[in-house]
Amino acid sequence: MSTTESSSSLTPAAAGQREQLLGLEAAGASPERLREPSLRPTSRRPGSVVGKVVLWVLLVGFTLLFLYPLVWLFAASLKPRGEVFDNKLVPDTVLWSNYVEVFDQLPLASWAVNSVAIALIAAVLVTFSSSLVAFGFAYFRFPGRKVLFGLVLATMMLPGAVTMVPQYLIWLKLGLVGTWAPLFGANLFGSAFYIFLQRQFFLGLPRELFEAARVDGASYFGLFRRIALPLSVPSLIIIFLFEFQASWNNLQAALIYLNAGSVEGFTVPLGISYAMTQFSPTAGGQGDYQYVMVASLLVTLPMLALFTFGQRYFVEGVATQGRKG
Repeated sequence: MSTTESSSSLTPAAAGQREQLLGLEAAGASPERLREPSLRPTSRRPGSVVGKVVLWVLLVGFTLLFLYPLVWLFAASLKPRGEVFDNKLVPDTVLWSNYVEVFDQLPLASWAVNSVAIALIAAVLVTFSSSLVAFGFAYFRFPGRKVLFGLVLATMMLPGAVTMVPQYLIWLKLGLVGTWAPLFGANLFGSAFYIFLQRQFFLGLPRELFEAARVDGASYFGLFRRIALPLSVPSLIIIFLFEFQASWNNLQAALIYLNAGSVEGFTVPLGISYAMTQFSPTAGGQGDYQYVMVASLLVTLPMLALFTFGQRYFVEGVATQGRKG
């Protein structure tokens, strides 16, 4: 019987194994060698198992470590007055009414609206302005480009305290102290850190795309708007998230420029600082710190939701920032 006829009488699985053996024999492996049992261990090495167990223990430990403040904050927000700082994670008395009464005690909704509006304006302005400057450094070739870019990066070494007084005097002369403008006005001129990040992303884009668009008659701003921006969405989202979070938590600027205004015009950080002072017994308060805990927890949730929503873009953006043309 021929090889073809014998192969046709076998099951598909057996025929496949036969073809594999024939192929290995043709490659130089002997049938005896092929029939020898594998000497490789089938079980994992003990060291790798122990390493994974240690890794998981560390990950769980750090997760619990970072979650503990949120759990404590949630527990404290449910406690009555006088029991907020007793360090019990399970309150003896649970008061869900604190989440309703906080809006009667504090203008929390107004603070949240103010913070969202200021953070949105600040994030949009700095994302656009930093990207525009970064595109200029990445695309154009001109003498002194590296020196000028180095000077831009050098501004990151200046402490904020150095420019705090001059900035305040400028806004005071303009008559804008007590308004929102000082909280996002500087974002019109970009940020050195964001310029660096966005320039690195632009350097990773194929220059041929821009040259082809120039041949077709596109303007320089058209290159930026129609090619550079659409291709850099992940890095733009990273810059937006970073600046939104920084503006949302900015207590210092709000304390300097908004502290003299009405309470309803405060931002969330300034409002919580004000509430801590008002509820303090030394200031005539009754120690209703449970409302401060409720407010702190509620204003933390938007940041958690924002970074959860943008997690995919965050990972993609960070992974691509190191590319260099």
